[in-house]
Amino acid sequence: MTDNPVTVTSVTSQYATQVAQDLELNTKEQERIGAELSALQAQLRILQDDQSVLHSIQKTLGSRPAAAPSTPEPSTSLPQQASGKNTTTRRAPSKTAAKAPNAKKTTVQAKKEKTQDAEPKAATASAQPTLIALIHTHLDQQKEPRSAAEVTSALAQAHPQRNIKSTVVRTTLENLVAKSQAHRSKQSGSVFYTSVAVQAATEKAPAPVLPQTEQDSNKREKAGAVSS
Repeated sequence: MTDNPVTVTSVTSQYATQVAQDLELNTKEQERIGAELSALQAQLRILQDDQSVLHSIQKTLGSRPAAAPSTPEPSTSLPQQASGKNTTTRRAPSKTAAKAPNAKKTTVQAKKEKTQDAEPKAATASAQPTLIALIHTHLDQQKEPRSAAEVTSALAQAHPQRNIKSTVVRTTLENLVAKSQAHRSKQSGSVFYTSVAVQAATEKAPAPVLPQTEQDSNKREKAGAVSS
């Protein structure tokens, strides 16, 4: 006894609809994981830059560097299990097996396009300046001494995408002072930092010229002091 053609067509249509929905969910999940991977790779490069700065400061201060844990290279792909969801498509009946190659080609093409979009973002993150360069540039732009807290606040506002901590900024400032690239001073018990270029320009600035009346007054005061 042959199957009813209407029933076979209905079942095939249901399977085809289910497979199309599963493929759409699979593609969206891959796009989400690819975006998260790109963001994590950018954060990893920033942390690696900060780690290099801290190692440099540690060597400058003369302390014995601790063994740094090896940083694994970021993987270019993540397994689908990392998303916490099972994105495996259900097997379709034999009548829909002919559509599998096209679906696989579409998934690979979407993954390739997502990887190409992530490459410019990763290149932009790697081109960011180091923390030492940011602090040095900030001090050069200031006409007055700045504390470590003020430098941290300014850099955090200018670069919200970076996790800038006050302890790292203070240590970096002391490292610049040790290298004679910054000047350190105390005012009312607080520590302030100035760029060497700004400090030199301040010291070379000419003394203010007093008006003639003040000059005559100073001369009379000196004459009176001598006569007494």
